[in-house]
Amino acid sequence: MDRKPKRSILIIRRAKQKDLPAIVELIANDELGRLRENFKTPLPEQYLNAFDKVNADQNQELMVMLNETGDVIGTLQLSFIQYLTYQGGIRAQIEAVRVHENYRNKGIGQELIKWAIDRAEERGAHVVQLTTDKKRDAAVKFYEKLGFIASHKGMKLHLL
Repeated sequence: MDRKPKRSILIIRRAKQKDLPAIVELIANDELGRLRENFKTPLPEQYLNAFDKVNADQNQELMVMLNETGDVIGTLQLSFIQYLTYQGGIRAQIEAVRVHENYRNKGIGQELIKWAIDRAEERGAHVVQLTTDKKRDAAVKFYEKLGFIASHKGMKLHLL
């Protein structure tokens, strides 16, 4: 599953527990992430517990992109959802796409998304979907540029 993106020397691979601090730091490093994440050293135990659960689930792929020196510069989580509609189809859900601020606007996010789309095709998914907060105008434009369309209206009910 480790793969080199086609247009660079960067590596995309499955996340390891040692990558977890860098992943959480990426997720917490924006205006919305700062409000909901708890990045500190050492990491709170709930992140380690969540990582173990994600890592053990064959339908979850938490991925990192590494630069030339092995530092985590990007991440995403790809989930495969089996369901009955579409004749028992598989849906791939992309979540938590983040790129280190020093690497933004250099095609890193595009490489991560293209990797996820290729991986979804390998796993037999018939659709790749994602959500982004309406407040993230740049993210919406980025995903639209990659061919994603706002075909549905998403709704949430926060329980905590």
